[in-house]
Amino acid sequence: MKKIETIIKPFKLDAVKEALNEIGVTGMTISEVKGFGRQRGHKEIYRGAEYQLDFVPKIQIGIVVDHSTSDLVVDTIQKTAQTGKIGDGKIFVSSLDEVIRIRTGESGIEAI
Repeated sequence: MKKIETIIKPFKLDAVKEALNEIGVTGMTISEVKGFGRQRGHKEIYRGAEYQLDFVPKIQIGIVVDHSTSDLVVDTIQKTAQTGKIGDGKIFVSSLDEVIRIRTGESGIEAI
């Protein structure tokens, strides 16, 4: 099993969610987060005053899938979330040893 975590621009959430639903992803966890990468935040102008935003609002999506579908999920996220501009985000893929559904006690792929 693989855990896929991605950080994307907030306005891309609906498109990514729909694309993942179309390929059969049945569950995900979504969090509103703030952070920065190479862009180091950005400047905004409000009522004529310029100020620095150090932490940029982003959306973090967590997904657990069978290792056989992880490449498809990563490709779908990358194609859907990409704008070609700085700050598009990142995708992190890691191996998962075990998943257990608390309600039923199922483990492994059945728990997903």
